[in-house]
Amino acid sequence: MQLNGLIYTLPKEIKLLIGAFILVLSIGFYTGLLFVGETSSAAPNGIEEQYLGNETDEDAEVMKFKKSEQEILTLVHNHILSMSIIFFLVGLVLSTTKLNQKLKLFLIVEPFVSVVLTFGGLYLLWTGLLWMKYIVMLSGILMTLTFTASVLIILFQLFKNKTTTA
Repeated sequence: MQLNGLIYTLPKEIKLLIGAFILVLSIGFYTGLLFVGETSSAAPNGIEEQYLGNETDEDAEVMKFKKSEQEILTLVHNHILSMSIIFFLVGLVLSTTKLNQKLKLFLIVEPFVSVVLTFGGLYLLWTGLLWMKYIVMLSGILMTLTFTASVLIILFQLFKNKTTTA
């Protein structure tokens, strides 16, 4: 079955369903990023402070405590499961777009690597590997960039007139 470019041939109802799904999913994804910005300042030291606490910092505006093992395992578990479903669904839709095969494969596979590095990295940071905060930050940025690129490609091709693609 030829998937490359299939998105152009989908019925209008399916295109609207996919478009609505991608838009609502994006609202949820970017709201999550706003939450990250509010809770950890989206900086390496803010990430460390969010999970390891800041009880020893006398100048801290808000006192934060190290997450318990139950809290960190719940966070890692929930995010890895939910993000893998999100990226699986986005990858399925992306597979139907007309795109360079290597770029498409990168955009489909990379988010799964970033999910493991980001949330596995948070667990390793919590265990004391403090340099993981940089891996968490970089993989989170890459995950966001690949999500954004995938969504833009999908939305552009979803509503592009198929007669102009010949």
